[in-house]
Amino acid sequence: MSEPSDAVALDHRSANWRDYLELTKPRVVALMMLTTVIGMLLARPELPGLTVLVLGNLGIAALAGAAAVVNHVVDHKVDTLMARTRKRPVATGRVSTPEALVFALVLALAGMLVLVWWVNPLTAWLTLASLVGYAGVYTLFLKRATPQNIVIGGLAGAMPPLLGWTAVTGRVDGHALLLVLIIFAWTPPHFWALAIHRKAEYARAGIPMLPVTHGNRYTELHILLYTLVLFAVSLLPFVTGMAGLIYLVGAAILGLRFLHYAVRLWQGDDRQVALATFKYSITYLMALFVVLLVDHFVRF
Repeated sequence: MSEPSDAVALDHRSANWRDYLELTKPRVVALMMLTTVIGMLLARPELPGLTVLVLGNLGIAALAGAAAVVNHVVDHKVDTLMARTRKRPVATGRVSTPEALVFALVLALAGMLVLVWWVNPLTAWLTLASLVGYAGVYTLFLKRATPQNIVIGGLAGAMPPLLGWTAVTGRVDGHALLLVLIIFAWTPPHFWALAIHRKAEYARAGIPMLPVTHGNRYTELHILLYTLVLFAVSLLPFVTGMAGLIYLVGAAILGLRFLHYAVRLWQGDDRQVALATFKYSITYLMALFVVLLVDHFVRF
């Protein structure tokens, strides 16, 4: 297979709604919203009100989408150098930078208005802070500054369950921070597995991901170590009394499977195993939160 060229031909077709939808990274936002909804459902024994459930998710999703659009704009030159991103709307010119920024501003303002007026100001400002953390601190600075970019910048991506929790309760609770900690610990093995699979592209784009700066073996060891940390952190909801035996069994099974992938990757240094690890990590996070949710309602 031939390598992609360093230049991408501009696409002069008019942008359509699919291009603007792609700018918001809908699959990433969908995974975020799953954890946001679960944060809402876990916040209290009873179901949250329909207004909070619908408008809270709408506002948070709008702000998350705005952050994704800014990411497209900041990374549009890098995107042209990577096979999986070179056909993005801003990279190809179907959506211009000013058009994308206006779209991001509209999404951000709409999200803030919805959250401030119909949910609560705490959720609005925490969501805005996570947007600034992702689109500003991570995308503009950390991503290109250090191979620890994913670790440091992971906090912004770990916020959704806390946002869902505060949307319902109006306050920050310890159990909500546990949910943040789980995603924070999950982020490095998740992204580093993908970085191993896409190492050549990250190197070509000049992004100092850990496999590029320190090699696969070093990265694989750290994936294994962080997966062990994640396994321990994932048991904390049971240890603290937030969850019961259903969650404990589910978390143990899912975590041991993740460890199995991490060990295989460390032993074999295989790009396909790295990709399989990345894909399982997504399944792991979704399944872990669903099990936590099932445990919550069974107990109550």
